[in-house]
Amino acid sequence: MRNFRLNLTEKELKKRTSRNYLTTKKFLTPESPEYLELAEGDKKALVHLVKAANIIEQINLQLDCHDNLAFKQYLEKEIKSGNKLAKMTKILFEAQKGMNATDTMSNKINLAKGIKELPGKGVYPKDLTVKEFHKILTTMIKSNKIDEVKKVLNQRSVVERRGKILVGIDYVDKYREEFQLIAEELEKAAEVSTNEDFNEYLILQAKALKTADPTFDAFADKKWATLEDTPLEFTITRENYEDEMTATIMENPELKLLLEKHNITPTPKDFLGGRVGIVNKKGTEALTKIKKYLPQLAKNMPYNEEYEQNISPDKDTKQTMVDVDMVQASGDVGAYRGGITLAENLPNDDKPSLRIGGGRRNVYHRQIRFISDKKKLQKRLDAVLDKEQHKYYLDEADHWFTIGHENAHSLGPKKGCEKLGKYRNIIEENKADMAALAFIDLLTELGMYNETQRKQIIVTVVTDNFLKSKPAISQAHRVRTVMQNKYLAENGAYEITDGKIHVNIDKVVPAAKAMLEEIIRLQIDEDFEKADKYVRRNFVWTENMEIIAKKLQKVSKTLNGKLETKLADKLAKVK
Repeated sequence: MRNFRLNLTEKELKKRTSRNYLTTKKFLTPESPEYLELAEGDKKALVHLVKAANIIEQINLQLDCHDNLAFKQYLEKEIKSGNKLAKMTKILFEAQKGMNATDTMSNKINLAKGIKELPGKGVYPKDLTVKEFHKILTTMIKSNKIDEVKKVLNQRSVVERRGKILVGIDYVDKYREEFQLIAEELEKAAEVSTNEDFNEYLILQAKALKTADPTFDAFADKKWATLEDTPLEFTITRENYEDEMTATIMENPELKLLLEKHNITPTPKDFLGGRVGIVNKKGTEALTKIKKYLPQLAKNMPYNEEYEQNISPDKDTKQTMVDVDMVQASGDVGAYRGGITLAENLPNDDKPSLRIGGGRRNVYHRQIRFISDKKKLQKRLDAVLDKEQHKYYLDEADHWFTIGHENAHSLGPKKGCEKLGKYRNIIEENKADMAALAFIDLLTELGMYNETQRKQIIVTVVTDNFLKSKPAISQAHRVRTVMQNKYLAENGAYEITDGKIHVNIDKVVPAAKAMLEEIIRLQIDEDFEKADKYVRRNFVWTENMEIIAKKLQKVSKTLNGKLETKLADKLAKVK
């Protein structure tokens, strides 16, 4: 067994694992009525779904960092021998789902000395530099190893060295034993679950885990995207925000031209998560109210005549949505790294199911969005928001905005925009936010919101747009927040007076519309240089942002968070 040296001091570990600095999101417990009211067959199915999700986490730990599993084993050994520092370190390891992460203050957290986060995480060779990566790919293309390069640069491969070249191994082949175990658990769940549609999806997903063929994933995704009226939720989430290596290709002019010549699209690697939950019928009914308005929103997207979008004004809306009471969130979807996923719109544009007529599905995480400390929320408002506008701040309005954000991922150009390189995800998240804001007035006119709700969403979103610190360029979700903040300020959407935010409500939507037009133009053009200029122009940490950030830091000491999954923990032990 390998030995490691713990990186954080006892003082730092005590701070970071204390209640004030490590927030807790509580998932369902064995006593939760949502669980107790399930049919017996669905309760039995949950056992297998939780076990499947836990295996997914073991795979993603390897995708995230080459040393994660060895470090986890080391911590467990040290804890048995009474090492208190190892025990506290393991709390952070389990919270952030790995050795390396970034906290809410944008500080890099490395739990072991000498092991830092790599741009290629665990999906590229540990010793592969960006320069060598580009050089090897260039040589391979010039040597006519086109198929090999395509395997290296697709979203579902783990890359290894073979002599002087690189090879891409499909992750189903790389982790065959683990995927086989997941498939077996899904098949067992399908034997006892009470919903036929859900069972059909589980069987399709199990098949996809046994064979390294994206076609099978496409069939499973297509079926999953139709699910709405099911008791249970299970998803293998596949998102590619963590891979910083693949995106660097767009910064190499020679390599970029070679790829274009040979019709090779460099798609960032997927990282895997497992979501298990119980569908909340009431919450789902509230979500689906927006569905009838989606074609109208698609019609009002900027430059809509220049591209195809997932939502069409004149076709059936292939968009389902569910509100889920959470049982387990493993791997990528459950990683608390300065923040955690509130909801997801999947499958992403690079997935083959969308090319065979499949739709998309939004899943919202109820327990993650709940605010447990209303007193702390009020302290934050007292510190940063004009008192006259407190009446318009509503935490539920943030959920309404999230609904708009997730549906907006289905609007705009129906392609992956890989040519935007490292800015691809920043701009896509920027688009989703600005579309959600830009359509608030239209949705109010159509009857989705009343005038009070309109003001609540606008004030809440602008207030929540302020961060505790300037993020790193790799933090797509946070970078886009800074960009929006600067843009809204320049367009008069808010002002800082006496250290407090005052939202100019009627100027927010016009500003969002203007920014949305710029974003969509970038996605249509797929010009890396234009995207680079756009992000650099807007990603500026201003004096006003720093004023509010310092106030937020005083109100909230939170640096990270963890999940409490009592029901999942119990079910995982069932034989």
